[in-house]
Amino acid sequence: MASTDTNGTNGSPVTPPAHAQAPRAINHLVLNVRNMEVSHKSWTEIIAFRCVAEPKQTPGRVRPKMRFYSGVDAQGGLTHHDLALAELPPASQDGSEPPEWSLMPARPGLNHVALAWPDRESWVKQVAWLQAKGVKFLRRINHGMTHSVYIADRDGHGIEVLYELPREVWEGDNDGAQNFAEVLPTEGPDALIDRTDNPVFKA
Repeated sequence: MASTDTNGTNGSPVTPPAHAQAPRAINHLVLNVRNMEVSHKSWTEIIAFRCVAEPKQTPGRVRPKMRFYSGVDAQGGLTHHDLALAELPPASQDGSEPPEWSLMPARPGLNHVALAWPDRESWVKQVAWLQAKGVKFLRRINHGMTHSVYIADRDGHGIEVLYELPREVWEGDNDGAQNFAEVLPTEGPDALIDRTDNPVFKA
């Protein structure tokens, strides 16, 4: 991609750096959905996102049917949005049901969305809530850096429900932590057990 100078804070040209600049994090995700109302109910009632905005339709301008959703930031306030849903136009829907989510799907595209809860206590409560609502656990894994439950929304998008372990657990050997996986039951009371004697990874 060709680079061009842009104006700096004082109107002076900015010299392009020698290397790309790393982003801080993924800012938000947009998911295509079949039925806005069904998906809205799923993401607000099951996951507890809050709908914060919706594009207004105006004469002479065609806008997508979308809604924007926020979780909470580190201070407990709302973000501008973490997730957006975009309803597919009727002409692009074939009426078939989406295949069940798999970590190793046979198609390109989004694999899963990872959502972090603020701490272990809130995560344990959310996982118990999901099970009580009859949400199917597709995987229940203790990774070396997170404890996770994998579920899916009505359109087959994978959702990883997680909390992060303390940094000192995994930062000594990030690769070792990434390669660790304790597979746990996906049904019944055992799926809700969350032990705290986590292995500590050191290079």
